[in-house]
Amino acid sequence: MPVSLFMRLLSAPRLAPDIGRMAGRHAGRSSGHTGTLRLKSLRARLFVVWLLSLAASCAVGVLLVQLYRQSTSAQTARAEAAIAQACERIADRYAYYTNGWTPPANATQDPGLRRDLATVVAVALSDSFGIEGGIVDAEAGPLAFSYPTYAGTPPAPGFPDAERGRILALTQDAINADQPEGAQFSADTRLLLRACPLRGPLPNIAAWTMTRVAETAGLDALRGGLGVLLALVVGLSGWLTWLVLAWTRHVGRIEAALADAGAADLPRLAPTGEAELDRIIGALNTAGTRLAEARRRSAELSDRVAAAERLAALGRVAAGVAHEFRNPIAAMRLKAENALADPSRQPAALQAVLAQIARLDRLIGELLAMTQRREPAPAPVRLAEFLHAVAADHASDAVTLHVDAPAATLPLDADLLRRTLDPLLDNARRHAQDGGAVAIRATCRPGTLRIEIADSGPGVAPAVAANLFEPFVTGRADGTGLGLAIARELAQAQGGRLTLARAGGERPGEGAMFVLELPCPLS
Repeated sequence: MPVSLFMRLLSAPRLAPDIGRMAGRHAGRSSGHTGTLRLKSLRARLFVVWLLSLAASCAVGVLLVQLYRQSTSAQTARAEAAIAQACERIADRYAYYTNGWTPPANATQDPGLRRDLATVVAVALSDSFGIEGGIVDAEAGPLAFSYPTYAGTPPAPGFPDAERGRILALTQDAINADQPEGAQFSADTRLLLRACPLRGPLPNIAAWTMTRVAETAGLDALRGGLGVLLALVVGLSGWLTWLVLAWTRHVGRIEAALADAGAADLPRLAPTGEAELDRIIGALNTAGTRLAEARRRSAELSDRVAAAERLAALGRVAAGVAHEFRNPIAAMRLKAENALADPSRQPAALQAVLAQIARLDRLIGELLAMTQRREPAPAPVRLAEFLHAVAADHASDAVTLHVDAPAATLPLDADLLRRTLDPLLDNARRHAQDGGAVAIRATCRPGTLRIEIADSGPGVAPAVAANLFEPFVTGRADGTGLGLAIARELAQAQGGRLTLARAGGERPGEGAMFVLELPCPLS
């Protein structure tokens, strides 16, 4: 990983807010709320784990760079202090050597003086490990040189020609400024130079010291550490990606299996190899087994209840039919016995028998109407005219009929609707009694036709209201109890429903009200 990356991360206070904003944007996209961190999914949580690991790696990298810098800076500072002290020792030894000495002409060309100055430098640097130095004349060039005291290293053959230009330039600067000067040069190793002007009988001369600080080992270690961090981050990213994909794949298979199973039973899910998911799958499989068993028991119980209800309904119908048939048959038997006993009564007896036969025929017709359904055949019907015509068939001098209907044309099956309304109007007219009123009110709503039929009679008795639409349930002594049952069956055949909206009888003049609702788009 490049060192410059961690150099840019040295401003640590900016790191946490940036990571927070990144996490917020990612979690916001996954949950539908941009910029808000919502850890409701495994993917978002693992992304936060990855961000935290990235932040920790960046922090460690920054720490390594800072430690490297501090280590290099400390080593450089110690080296600078060492060459400064060494340069001062050369100046001290030179001052001691030249104390009270008067140089001859062209003294800098004297070989003896050069040997003495080399001795001065060697003595001054004898305790300075790793430092080399010498004395330079601004005009004559190098006068003396001493190789550093590197352990196990033989003496150098002469002045370091590779650094000649830098040494001469720095010593000239020190002579011109009349004060010590320092310089640093960086490559694979850091070169440190120090120049000190020498005060004494010889003009324009200066001492210099030099050492090197190796950077290669520390830089290689830093690069290695950062490379390890990069490898860890990449490995962690790959592992988290694999984990998210694996969990997403497992969850997707579970979701698809549950979606394909429908609402009947839970499917048998196969293990995924993930311990946590397999625990959930085991619980789902157990719940599915229990649900299937509960459904089986519920189906058995429903079958038993349905059979019992069918038997009970059959018993009620059979009892009703037997009762309704017994009365006419008993009347016909009585008339026939009277006719046999007195021939003069035969005409009247035959008339009575025919009337009872008509009653039985009407009862059989009503029973057939309950059991025979046909598909509705809608056709355009003018609602107001149709309801007025139906009401006219039930008009009488004793009961007033009111019709309130919109002038709309609707697709309806007129025959089925008339057969549905006839028993309702007949029932309402009978309960309204003399001087009463029956109101028919129709309203059209989006997709629904609502017809209300209300009377001003005494209402429906509470004992009858609960089972009012069952066969042979009636509150009249002369009723068969099939009219409302037939009306409900016909309403259901048209896709609608018939309900008792108000039982009535609570206030004078307010009787029962039935509501018929049929599906009917406006045309």
